[in-house]
Amino acid sequence: MLTSKLLTLVLVVQPGRVLLGMKKRGFGAGKWNGFGGKVQPGETIEEAARRELQEESGLTVDVLDKIGNIKFEFVGETEMLDVHIFRADKYNGEPTESEEMRPQWFDCDKIPFSQMWADDVLWFPLMLQKKKFVGYFKFQDWRLQSVITAKETAELRLEFIPHITHLIRKTERKTKKGLSLCKICIFGTKKKPNPKIQPDLNITKRQTYMYI
Repeated sequence: MLTSKLLTLVLVVQPGRVLLGMKKRGFGAGKWNGFGGKVQPGETIEEAARRELQEESGLTVDVLDKIGNIKFEFVGETEMLDVHIFRADKYNGEPTESEEMRPQWFDCDKIPFSQMWADDVLWFPLMLQKKKFVGYFKFQDWRLQSVITAKETAELRLEFIPHITHLIRKTERKTKKGLSLCKICIFGTKKKPNPKIQPDLNITKRQTYMYI
């Protein structure tokens, strides 16, 4: 039986751009991500989110909006990651490099998904549109293997829908530029996106594409 580890993730968003941090060490090193970490004993989830944001980026915020909840399962591991995701539209201070993270602003149409966790491309568009979402992703050997569910929701409550689980490798193929194109039948658009820009994931149809 899997145990659960409670984590936070904060995305700081400004008109047309988002602040990400290059993870310098530890779990996820070498990937761009939001700012966050483990909830310590005695902390609420929001208190932990504020603390981690300040420790990793030097920023403080007056308001945090709870935008998503994602669970991650890693094949062979006994611990599941339960990540609570927040969005901040206003902040105090200036982004400052820390021992953990190197902050950098990215235009919303130039988000470096190829250097991020493979699931990010599925829920980032929802986050940028201020739409609440939930998700459950399974990884093996650091690669996204299946999507149990990933969807927009009015409430941050995960509903398990086993019949829409899809193994990504079954539909993986190489593009002309050497990118692995994976078709994930969960949500999005039927139109194949340009890999150079952010895919437009509208919650209307159960099909999308992602590049990893």
